[in-house]
Amino acid sequence: MRIALAADHAGYLLKDELSQWLTEAGHDVLDLGTNGPESVDYPEFGAKLADAVSSGEAERGVVVCGSGIGISIAVNRNPACRCARVDDPLSAGLAREHNDANVLALGARLIGPDMAKACVHAFLGTEFAGGRHQRRVDQLSQLLQESD
Repeated sequence: MRIALAADHAGYLLKDELSQWLTEAGHDVLDLGTNGPESVDYPEFGAKLADAVSSGEAERGVVVCGSGIGISIAVNRNPACRCARVDDPLSAGLAREHNDANVLALGARLIGPDMAKACVHAFLGTEFAGGRHQRRVDQLSQLLQESD
């Protein structure tokens, strides 16, 4: 699976660790930065990742900032993205199973590398259930169309 990763300055170390772990697991990783501690703006990196997922350049995405909140908001500005900010594997799996989330957001200041890996593992290993959940996911797209 091709997975896009992006982070701000608060999340780049966790992003780099996830990138190595995913590559070792056989995934094709698209690293969209940032790659150092210099202060950057998370909306820029959230938008880059959202573009990669919405264009099909990547099948899924993982974004990281200090809390996971700001960068998840940035990703969700793209109508093709359903980004879920999670702290545990159950939430990550449910985001896929019930909401067909295609991007996962993590807070580097809130969870450690082992929990982040567990979340990503659940996210990548869970399929969308469809059925009654499909109707609800479709309604998300309808809300966007109605607001135009």
